[in-house]
Amino acid sequence: MLKELNLTNVGPAPLMELEFGERLNLVTGDNGLGKSFLLDIAWWSMTRKWPAELNNSLTVGKKVKPLPRKGGEISFTFTGKSKDESYNSNYQPREEAWTGRAGRPANPGLVLYAMSDGSFAVWDPSRNYWQTKNNVDVQERRPAFVFSPADVWDGLEDEGSVLCNGLVQDWATWQKEGGEAFKLLKKVLKVLSPNDKEAMVPGKLGKLSLDDVRDIPTLTMPYGQDVLVLHASSGMKRVMALAYFMVWAWLEHRKAAEHLGEDPTHQVVFLIDEVESHLHPSWQRTIVPALLNVMKELTKRPDVQLITATHSPLIMASVEPLFDERKDAWFDLDLEQGEVVLRRRPFVRQGDASRWLISEAFDLGSSRSLEAEDTLEQAAKILSEEVIDEQLAKNLDAKLRTLLGDTDPFWIRWRYVGEKQGWLQ
Repeated sequence: MLKELNLTNVGPAPLMELEFGERLNLVTGDNGLGKSFLLDIAWWSMTRKWPAELNNSLTVGKKVKPLPRKGGEISFTFTGKSKDESYNSNYQPREEAWTGRAGRPANPGLVLYAMSDGSFAVWDPSRNYWQTKNNVDVQERRPAFVFSPADVWDGLEDEGSVLCNGLVQDWATWQKEGGEAFKLLKKVLKVLSPNDKEAMVPGKLGKLSLDDVRDIPTLTMPYGQDVLVLHASSGMKRVMALAYFMVWAWLEHRKAAEHLGEDPTHQVVFLIDEVESHLHPSWQRTIVPALLNVMKELTKRPDVQLITATHSPLIMASVEPLFDERKDAWFDLDLEQGEVVLRRRPFVRQGDASRWLISEAFDLGSSRSLEAEDTLEQAAKILSEEVIDEQLAKNLDAKLRTLLGDTDPFWIRWRYVGEKQGWLQ
């Protein structure tokens, strides 16, 4: 589990310090303040490779560099196989690389990274960890498996070797075999579904066209039709990809551990950028609790840490029943006087999504439209005046009627004053 991450002269702020919760970690902030950047750093800290280094077709996950003409430093601590491990890394401009501690790095367990554009990265402690030859530690195994959005569906290859068959082929194969893999996939899909009515249930295998020889998985939709996964909505594709990679990564890890004569890891770290991406509100309300619970379907003793960036007030509201300050954390990025500031904020329950919009997480003046917000400010201002301009009040009243709902609580005060002063009948 990632415990601490400290950055000096790296990224949008001179200093960033994070002390992670052992279970759930939420990162909020406006666009461009560094949420995805922090997830990239977290991935690198545990795996020592930037995603785009291992798959140059990615447009995200690029190598991070320090601020110009300043010495950059990344320090971090995570829970290794038997103890906490701490590292300090400095940037070497001529080598364009970050230094690391000499020798074999510590093992952080299984690490999964879902990036905002649909790319995925998997670090497996059995398949991607260093090996020993002639009593010398060497990194000869593949450093990680990094999938572009296309690789997720069609498979990952390297120099003619198939590293992963991809979602379409593996799902179809698992379904035809009817074994453990398909049973696990169905369980994970069910856990990640928002409710029984909208449950993601595999349908019969289908075909994309007469000329396509592949069997294509389908989902049975709530309205009864089987729809090819390639034709599913963006939100469903996002969740299906999450489900597939959890099952694929876990089964491949378990097989590799057995081959090595080792026990499978019980430590799993999920890094997920924009966890609400493409999801309908009904799915946003359940996705984070589901991700925390899904590993229980795969292993009896999971230690799961979720680190996710979000723009969604509904995501924040959805975690209120389960958020525990002892093992969870919320980090918020703000722009103050031209500088980016990162804070670990106390998690104060707001009660509903609209109140999260005006909280420190999203900093909006209200949950209404900008025009409604501006008009309400004008209306509230004249209500505080002893003498109200009747024509101005009538003009504002006409405008408010086009902007506010009939049951908006502002009407109570507005109508009371208007009727009392005579400009509302």
